[in-house]
Amino acid sequence: MNVKIYSPSRNVMQSGRGRVGGWVLEYELETARGPETLMGWTASGDTLNQVRLKFATAEDAIAFALGKGWAYTVLPVQDRIVKPRNYVDNFKYIPPETETRS
Repeated sequence: MNVKIYSPSRNVMQSGRGRVGGWVLEYELETARGPETLMGWTASGDTLNQVRLKFATAEDAIAFALGKGWAYTVLPVQDRIVKPRNYVDNFKYIPPETETRS
């Protein structure tokens, strides 16, 4: 059984960074998803794709996966990039480039 271990990003509906930390262990799909015949919804016979285990550190998640004998993949953490800006930059005048004719 293959699992992936990653640190989830924050919810896009929140501006704060609280409760962002932690690591999640998810099972990878064993069977492909397909449309259900009656309603047309996407269905799968694999119920393990609904299970998400949360851990405080990546090492805890790796130790759990190794204890169960599962192959695991650790995804790198995606850090946010902050461009430092000042409020005055919103009102800065930038003259248009003039065309030089020769």
